[in-house]
Amino acid sequence: MADNYIERQQEQYEARKAAWKQAQKYGKKRTATTQPAKPVQAEPKAEGMKKKVFVTGGAEGIGKAIVEAFCRAGNQVAFCDINEASGQQTARETGSQFYKVDVSDKEMLENCMLQLLREWGDVDILINNVGISKFSPITETSVEDFDGILSVNLRPVFITARLLAIHRKAHPSPKPYGRIINICSTRYLMSEPGSEGYAASKGGIYSLTHALALSLSEWNITVNSIAPGWVENQAYDELRAEDHTQHPSRRVGKPEDIARMCLFLCQAENDFINGENITIDGGMTKKMIYIG
Repeated sequence: MADNYIERQQEQYEARKAAWKQAQKYGKKRTATTQPAKPVQAEPKAEGMKKKVFVTGGAEGIGKAIVEAFCRAGNQVAFCDINEASGQQTARETGSQFYKVDVSDKEMLENCMLQLLREWGDVDILINNVGISKFSPITETSVEDFDGILSVNLRPVFITARLLAIHRKAHPSPKPYGRIINICSTRYLMSEPGSEGYAASKGGIYSLTHALALSLSEWNITVNSIAPGWVENQAYDELRAEDHTQHPSRRVGKPEDIARMCLFLCQAENDFINGENITIDGGMTKKMIYIG
């Protein structure tokens, strides 16, 4: 289903492109000989328009905070998650659309996004948040375990970005606005034992982000990533004083810290931030730590 849709989009794009070139060719001749040029009307400002937002892994934690933030800002928001109970609850609380999806299943993820593209006509903002963290000693980690982490954390970033690019390419007049934000991690550059799969997936997101920024610039889509440090999703009030004070910012992070940066990157005037990874960790990756 997904692949047929992609093929149809490509065929439609080629047909529209040929028709557009033909119209341009003859339109220029008529304008030069008989008609004055018509004034070009400016596109409406993107910041004044409700955006269509799709978030992966939006039922809990950072993903839920992102869904809440974009709903509060008046946008149309859909998200997917494998946890149906939490997904339904978040949808009820925020007024967003929920789709139960196992993102490691390529067809499930593609069909979810393609359904949104058919219903909405486009996706303005894509936030690839979904991720799992499974740590185990390397001697006890199978190749299948490693592949499983990448299939959830890394591969969906490529799948969703690819579909959005194919969709935008099918339209001869490029939209002036588009955003992709990928949730990375400070573990893309720092690690601890037993974190090979997670570190590799987040390092992949870091590199994939700047590659996508160049590939998708043709359609006015900026692509950035955010690398959270310690962000406590559940028992924030149970943290110890030393958990907070070890951070130069004197506190552990909250999901809302990441959601606010997503909103900032999606402001229309911030399109000059592109291909970047923004670390939000309370200063921890800048702190030299030695055991005395």
